[in-house]
Amino acid sequence: MSGDDARWVERRSRLRGLYAIACGPDPVLQARAAIAGGAAVVQLRMKGLPAGEILEAARRIVAEARGRALVIVNDRADLALLAEADGVHLGDDDLPPAEARRLLGPSRLVGRTTRSLDEARAALLAGADHVGFGPVFATRTKELDLAPRGLDSLREVAAALPAPVVAIGGIDEGSIGAVAAAGAAAAAVVSDLFAHGDVRARAERLASAFARGDGT
Repeated sequence: MSGDDARWVERRSRLRGLYAIACGPDPVLQARAAIAGGAAVVQLRMKGLPAGEILEAARRIVAEARGRALVIVNDRADLALLAEADGVHLGDDDLPPAEARRLLGPSRLVGRTTRSLDEARAALLAGADHVGFGPVFATRTKELDLAPRGLDSLREVAAALPAPVVAIGGIDEGSIGAVAAAGAAAAAVVSDLFAHGDVRARAERLASAFARGDGT
């Protein structure tokens, strides 16, 4: 196994547990607190802001997370590479996974948003190495004209794919254990992590609840 392959395997193996999406006015502060509380992954989501601002925030979060958590940049494979982040997460309007891979090289992660098992399979065939799946539950974080997929659909996708599935959409402390038990490798959380004041304490509770559901 080459060094790049080994690094990719190591990164993908760490894609587990609480997946914090830092998207507030101070995403660096959000990321710092989430990592301190046990988030295994932080995604930086700064939609519509200048590339320079995103890059600066990504570099600061990478420095905060070094040796403790993976850092994923939303949408921008180029900024993920420049920031030396662990990978990128792509949506419907972003680069195709294969093109993102060309930019990032073989050692970094490429995730893709999906809404169904067919979309998830297509994402892997197109070059993604993991998928986000949802919304599992109703969510107000994003305006989506989609019904919640539910735990049964999550369970079906997680069982069918030979790749990690990150569950997203309306996940909170009361449901994150069930999400883990349904087979999700990680659970992406926004509102329930950052809307309760003490982010570090909330991250600890969410991470523990996921681990209990996962049986780890």
